[in-house]
Amino acid sequence: MQVEAHAKLNLTLDVLGRRPDGYHDLRMVMQSIELADLLDLSYTNTGELRVSTNLHFLPNNEKNLAAQAALRWYESAVVQNPGKWDTEDLKRSVNFDGLDVTIEKHIPVCAGLGGGSSDAAAVLRALNLMEDACLSPEAVASIGALVGSDVPYCVIGGTALAEGRGEILTPLPPLPRCWAVLCKPEFSISTPALFAKIDSVRLRCRPDTKGVIAALEAGDLAGVSRRMYNVFEDALPERQRTRVNDIKNTLIQCGALGASMSGTGPTAFGLFDSEDKAREAWERLREFGGEVFLAQTV
Repeated sequence: MQVEAHAKLNLTLDVLGRRPDGYHDLRMVMQSIELADLLDLSYTNTGELRVSTNLHFLPNNEKNLAAQAALRWYESAVVQNPGKWDTEDLKRSVNFDGLDVTIEKHIPVCAGLGGGSSDAAAVLRALNLMEDACLSPEAVASIGALVGSDVPYCVIGGTALAEGRGEILTPLPPLPRCWAVLCKPEFSISTPALFAKIDSVRLRCRPDTKGVIAALEAGDLAGVSRRMYNVFEDALPERQRTRVNDIKNTLIQCGALGASMSGTGPTAFGLFDSEDKAREAWERLREFGGEVFLAQTV
């Protein structure tokens, strides 16, 4: 089976505080875009779970989120059908003769776009069909929560409010179809380091999440765009924050209705109601360096 794994954008991202379990409570509005990795899954008779990608530096073992997703899938199947699966040696279960997962990466790595989480979600969605399990998207998303905080959203996709660690999802009216221009600068961001820093940072402001939801309900793309904000921008080191702001300013100058950073960054993006303006911004940002993408929302 071949399946796409779509990138996500954070239209808003708010950190509400640290939880007793060490995680942070989040509140964010998330949106899928056309930019996607392509995964091929095929059964084998090797008795092994193997993952390969077109990027040599990505793990091809159980450290890859796609492999973790497959393992969590079969472990969940053991729990749900204890008489059907071999709990002593999962990989030699009569229902697991081997699985190859090949990932063609297009979503940049360590960019705040959920590439690894989306790959994991795509594996779960594919196995749900390949195994003829007939689990609801919500049930598949609950397995995804065992893999990573963004995986449940990536299973569901579209436009949604994510709360808790990111696993509590509320579908929202779809963002009016538009164009997104994304630019990932030459550097990457450490997600654990930013989460560790965010508690001590004085935030300039917080996103108007309620306003964004009201704008979505009204089908008001401009209203959504001008309310986008991500508190992690305040936690970036000064030089990196300046670079992200330069990209955002360029997007606005090219006609973006609004611009923000996605996830823990460093990718900045802008939303456009005109393909011509979006393409102009794409061309201009290519002069900045880094990785630049033009994609419609999903």
